Amino acid sequence: MKHLPACLIGALLLAGCATQAPPPGTVVAPERFGQLVVPGRTTRAELLAAFGPTRSVAFDSGYQAWLYSAAGAGGASGKGGEELVLLLDRDGIVRKMRRRAAYPTDGQR
Repeated sequence: MKHLPACLIGALLLAGCATQAPPPGTVVAPERFGQLVVPGRTTRAELLAAFGPTRSVAFDSGYQAWLYSAAGAGGASGKGGEELVLLLDRDGIVRKMRRRAAYPTDGQR
């Protein structure tokens, strides 16, 4: 009986470690997309400051495509939500942005 509180605390700590948080910067509130991203003006540094690092693809041309997810009906994972796809030029300026619904298979690997 003396060890019951210690066991409960230990179980809670282990349960906290078992939950998987999304990678930093990848899940963003959807209303922040339009407020903070302006093609031709927003820089790589501003994106990192506002949203944090995310998944990206670098091309031989020096351009990069970045992907941010917004939490939707599926919760914090971004499943069922919306995504923001950004194209950054060699100088780190956002050239194009596209908002789209998350594909049902996104995140399944």
